[in-house]
Amino acid sequence: MKKSSFLEKLFHLSSNNTNTRTEFTAGLTVFMTMLYVLIVVPGMLESAGLPKGPITVAVILMTGIVTIIMGLYSNRPFALAPGLGSVAFLSVTLVLAEGIPWQVGMGMVFISGVLFVLFTVLGLRQLIVRLVPPAIKLSIGAGVGLFIALIGFRNAGLVIASEEANSLQLADIGTPNAILALIGFFIMSVLLARKVRGHLLIGIVIVTLIGIPMGITSIPDSIFSLPESVGPVLFQLDIMEALKISYFPFLLAFFVPDFFSSLGTMLGVAGKGNMLDKDGNLPDIDKPFTVDAGGTMLGSLFSVPVMTTYVESAAGVESGGRTGLTALTTGILFLLTLFITPLIMIIPTEATAPALILVGLTMLSSVRNINFDDVTESLPAFMTIVITIFTFNFGNGIAAGIIIYVLVKGLSGRYKEIHPGMYILVIPLVIYFITLAN
Repeated sequence: MKKSSFLEKLFHLSSNNTNTRTEFTAGLTVFMTMLYVLIVVPGMLESAGLPKGPITVAVILMTGIVTIIMGLYSNRPFALAPGLGSVAFLSVTLVLAEGIPWQVGMGMVFISGVLFVLFTVLGLRQLIVRLVPPAIKLSIGAGVGLFIALIGFRNAGLVIASEEANSLQLADIGTPNAILALIGFFIMSVLLARKVRGHLLIGIVIVTLIGIPMGITSIPDSIFSLPESVGPVLFQLDIMEALKISYFPFLLAFFVPDFFSSLGTMLGVAGKGNMLDKDGNLPDIDKPFTVDAGGTMLGSLFSVPVMTTYVESAAGVESGGRTGLTALTTGILFLLTLFITPLIMIIPTEATAPALILVGLTMLSSVRNINFDDVTESLPAFMTIVITIFTFNFGNGIAAGIIIYVLVKGLSGRYKEIHPGMYILVIPLVIYFITLAN
């Protein structure tokens, strides 16, 4: 009773129409859907020259600690981890393609974090949120939904990227992996249709068990493990070298997409949980923004790229999570993986992929509130969604949507409907796309 009273007082569970059991279930669901981060991120950073053991521990620490801070400080069900776009940009573009040392790349991440903090403290991030037109805010949820569904289809082995056709194609759905994912999809779909609470978590567990006789779920030889030292990756960033003028385009490429990706994810996930106000804004958004910014700075000290809110947080919201207790649960579970990694890693991606696909479905409803009879509203919203999916990047979608909104409204003679601040906001976004083109 005392424990429940403490959690009630800390997270205001009743006023958010939730309870400890629901929040714990939601946190566990988010954790399971995000487990792939512990495999994908260290693997990508290893290709950039970072030692895999230490960087894996660093990723676990930052994911757990920053997510816990998010839960305690903002009381929002947002989980954070290194952004895959930033990880790929650092590993592939900066290190492998441009030959820039990863230490300098981490210096850019730190500078990006400082800018995030300054924008947050000065109220600029909150101002930009208010400037974003309602139509684009409504489209963000749908964009996030389709984005997370695409991740699910990819992780399930149902679609593949064909280099020859230069497009996505249907994969071999006759493989054991794809079959297991399809089994999971139908199990979770039935549970969802029957309105079973915790349907995603139940489905993930069932599919993991089914994967054992199919040879997909691997039984570990041991349960416990000791983490390696983070010494080799601690305080390795080179800030002074990252301040070179010639590196400015790379810094911009870090900052702009992650700025809007965080915004898009927060609004999309919050919209799924009915946390937005009538104008499509998230109350007290400065708190999650502060954690997001501080997490990026802290992560760079451990050689972990930009910390950002993950779309998989929507899986927790779909499971009923509404408060920071969901994030706290997720963060603690990540920290526990430092000692039980072999046990946790038995969950195959085929078990979590169907959950992401179904979460994507439930996030499409926001588009019904877009005025499709007004092309100056519907076109920017549409472009926000499709560019998010086609470029696999939230930041690109939102930035393009804002530019198109200003152009279409202005050129159609409805410039009075454009907030004056939008003209200023468009300038760095145009520069960003020019940078990408070059």
